[in-house]
Amino acid sequence: MRINHATPPPSLTDALEACHQPRVVVAVHEGFYGASSGTGFSNRAFLTALARILPPGRLSVIAPHVPDTAGAHDRRWTREVQQMLEKAEAQVIAIPAVHAPPGSVHGSMQLCDLAGEAALRVADRTSRCLLIGLDVPLLGLAPYTSPTMDLLLVPRSAAALTRPGDLSRIRWEREALRAAIARGGRIGAISTHMRDHLVASCGVPRASIVDIPNGLIREEMTRPAAVLPLPLKARAGFLLAMGRAVPTKGFEDLLEALHLLKVRGIRIPHLLLAAVTSEGSRRRPTSHQRGLAASIRAYDLDTTLITRFTPSVRSWLHSPALRAVVVPSREEPFGRIPLEAFAAGAGPVVATTAGGLAQTVIEGETGFASAPRDPKSLASALHRALTVLPRERERLRIAGAALVRSRHDYEANIASVIGHIAPWALAPSSGGEGRPR
Repeated sequence: MRINHATPPPSLTDALEACHQPRVVVAVHEGFYGASSGTGFSNRAFLTALARILPPGRLSVIAPHVPDTAGAHDRRWTREVQQMLEKAEAQVIAIPAVHAPPGSVHGSMQLCDLAGEAALRVADRTSRCLLIGLDVPLLGLAPYTSPTMDLLLVPRSAAALTRPGDLSRIRWEREALRAAIARGGRIGAISTHMRDHLVASCGVPRASIVDIPNGLIREEMTRPAAVLPLPLKARAGFLLAMGRAVPTKGFEDLLEALHLLKVRGIRIPHLLLAAVTSEGSRRRPTSHQRGLAASIRAYDLDTTLITRFTPSVRSWLHSPALRAVVVPSREEPFGRIPLEAFAAGAGPVVATTAGGLAQTVIEGETGFASAPRDPKSLASALHRALTVLPRERERLRIAGAALVRSRHDYEANIASVIGHIAPWALAPSSGGEGRPR
């Protein structure tokens, strides 16, 4: 280490004051090194908002290490996150990668063990600490809290909603939530749908829930510097659907809906279907992706199927050739894509009324809605979107943009919650400039 003797060392008083400054510790499983789903984008936005809200040097981030040779590691993404955290003088703690899937009970328990022990080490050097666990794999952090720690857990989904047959996972999540509540922890609800689920299905008392509506930060409300080139077939006009390649995203329903329109003789723009895997390192299509490809061939649909994830796919929301954004989910705790479309001025947006989507895509107001798991209803909504008059399309776009600004400013929503449950975290630092690293 290089020592600059021209600068006098901090006094013992300054050092002690710095070590006892309060701290916010965020444990995250996706979104630091890259993203393969909306969860990663939401987690990155959460970190960015906190870095702006908190006084410099107040934030610590714990994330499992992903080597730059792994497919899940996006170099540009990682560089941008690191630079953002460096600017905020944040502490970054890399923990070993968990080899068991984070979606498994064993994987989540391992992740919570590693993240929790790291959080305790930070808390031991502070006067007070807020520990935030972002998403379901980190619900089990309650055993790693101390008397000087507050706890906030933010589940972005729930096994009972997306994997109802996984009883061991459902039981682990409910027990983890109960343990957090027993220690005075708060549970963040990303949507009205998730709040209702937490109360009705998980037994979370309403008094333990804080509303943190998911949303966008300002970078996500502006046009990206570069837009990914469109496939040749899409340049005359296209539909866009994107998300993880899992049955709950309803892509089979979308393909069937397009087939129904085709049978009726309705002309359909080219479909860009980004049904991607949750593992960035995967090279071969999954069985679900192969099933989608088979349906595309069987229906003879004009479609480009994209199976490898890249964050730049979202830049297509800014393409003037885009005719409609489709979110055909069968279950959606929140649904981030409509907000991204509204912010980009894309549309119309067509979505099912599954879960949180019903809060943002409102028939005739911000987009066109259909029943979930109902290809006929989806086909009808798509037809309304494709035949909407220009003035109506503009009205929908304006209403969607207004919704994002008024209800889904993520930085404002997070600041409100932190100010409510941990106002001490926002107080200016006292004492010297030195901070624990």
